[in-house]
Amino acid sequence: MKTIHKFRLEPGKEPTTLTLKEGYRVVRSEYIVPHKAVYLWVEQPLSVTTPTLDRQFRVAFSGEPVPDSFEYVDTALDPFGPEAYHVFAVPADEEALFSPVSEGASNDAFSRHNWQRTAIS
Repeated sequence: MKTIHKFRLEPGKEPTTLTLKEGYRVVRSEYIVPHKAVYLWVEQPLSVTTPTLDRQFRVAFSGEPVPDSFEYVDTALDPFGPEAYHVFAVPADEEALFSPVSEGASNDAFSRHNWQRTAIS
C-alpha cells in the first residue's frame, strides 16, 4: 500500500529536510495562499518496515541561482501575486554540505557549506 503526505517547505537559502520512505515520489507542489507557504505532496510506501531517508528540498524564486547539481522538481505559483516558487531537490551526496554541524566541531563539509553559501549569495 502507499499514501500521499503533504509537507511544508520553508523558502530561503537553507533547504528543508524531510524524512521520507525509500521509494518516495514527489507528485505535486502548490503555494497555499492562506498559509503563505509552499507545500510538497509526496507519494510514499505505507509499510512501517520500509526504511526512511532524510532528503532536502530548496525553494527558490524566479531568477535566484541554485547549484547546477540541484534537481528541479516542480513550480508553485501564487495565484494572486507575481511570485513563482521553484522546488529543487538537493542531491543526496550533497546534503552534508547543507547540514549544520554542532559548534566547535571540525568538519570539511561544514567548511564547504559556508563557502557554498557565500558563493551562491
